[in-house]
Amino acid sequence: MNPSVFKAYDIRGLAPQEIDEVMARRLGKVLSELFQPKRVLVGCDMRLTSPALERALIDGFVASGVQVTRIGLCSTPVFNVSVGLGAGHYDLGVMVTASHNPGIYNGFKLVHGDCQPIGQGSGMEAIRERMLSDTPLIDAKVQGSVEGVGDAIERYIEHVYALAKMPATLPAGSLVADAGNGMNGIVLPKLVAKLRPMDVYQLYWDLDGSFPHHEANPLKVETLNDLMHAVAKHQSMFGVAFDGDADRVGFVDEQGAAIPGDILTALLATELLQEKKGATILYDLRSSWSVPELIREAGGTPVMCKVGHAHIKRQMRETGAAFAGELSMHFYFADTWNVESGEYALLLLLKKMVREKKPLSALWKPLRRYVHSGEINFPVTGRPAEVMSRIEGVYAKQATDVSHLDGVRMEFRSEGASAGDWWFSVRTSNTEPLIRLVLEARSEEVMQQHKKEMTKLIQG
Repeated sequence: MNPSVFKAYDIRGLAPQEIDEVMARRLGKVLSELFQPKRVLVGCDMRLTSPALERALIDGFVASGVQVTRIGLCSTPVFNVSVGLGAGHYDLGVMVTASHNPGIYNGFKLVHGDCQPIGQGSGMEAIRERMLSDTPLIDAKVQGSVEGVGDAIERYIEHVYALAKMPATLPAGSLVADAGNGMNGIVLPKLVAKLRPMDVYQLYWDLDGSFPHHEANPLKVETLNDLMHAVAKHQSMFGVAFDGDADRVGFVDEQGAAIPGDILTALLATELLQEKKGATILYDLRSSWSVPELIREAGGTPVMCKVGHAHIKRQMRETGAAFAGELSMHFYFADTWNVESGEYALLLLLKKMVREKKPLSALWKPLRRYVHSGEINFPVTGRPAEVMSRIEGVYAKQATDVSHLDGVRMEFRSEGASAGDWWFSVRTSNTEPLIRLVLEARSEEVMQQHKKEMTKLIQG
């Protein structure tokens, strides 16, 4: 067993080379031993290896005396909200998925019965240690059982639609939805039924774990090309794209422009703050200066947070935040037990357009007040700590603010909002052998200048 499959946020690796049925069955038994659950909810995505992994995982639970409720094919938001709607009925939940990774990968996302994720610092280390141990795992004297649930998707859509409090009359326009051959291909039809008289044009709603058309990852602009063309062809109000397990969502406006994740965070936050006055909103440390500014202007309380769903969901509970958004297009809502919901994000965006009677481009483009680099990835060469030390040695004395919340983040502000103001964030990836850089400035020239400097520093 490859120890590297135990990640900060989930278990993920090549399947079946690293993640196979033997491992899945053992995982069911290890989780049973460590967490002593009585009832577990299990779901899976459409990857080619998912059915066999799901069966083996359930076998491990049943052999350990656990009662398993099987959703079957579902998106990660449907799975998470099903745990939440269980109102304490489940002690544990496991989703068989590799999220936005290509089809050659698979894995497991783990949550407690209250939807709190199990990851680094919250149980993953113990799981890894026991999975790699030679100490035998003992079957229970009395085997568990398996039951199926057939209405999880319907209950999920009913929940998020009620939360959104949509207007009685929707516009007669259209939108385009790209499921990327991922799990939202079976979720979107349930949502579309509620959006009439709007037309919703389909892109790749058929489930196919080989992802034949494009990688299901809306963070990569190249995966949005077909969506952009379809929006232009149908003259739609906007387009929406989901990743493989549908916990990440991206949007393009009516002009075919992709909206950055941090600007979407601000856009969704300002809509939620219409009803949740004064609410705390979390934004990840890669986000534009625009985001906290806009949250304050809308009457909210912005709080910067670390990157990664396990950190964010924990901080949402600690702060009572109503909403959190990441540059990577994960959007979390307190009303969905602090888990992601792309469908809720879509409904809020549509609701905002209806209320303000503006095209999407006119809603988001004015929010982009600075020049943002987006996230730039560098393969790790040498020790990441040495890179961080080198960067701090160059910039620490000039910085007006330094944070080590996640890697190092420095701001360089001057009195009177000088044209030379800028900031950067450098951190190591929690999921890949990469160093990630983000920077922003008041002008393209200043941003490009510092981007060039920092690239040289990182590459040594």
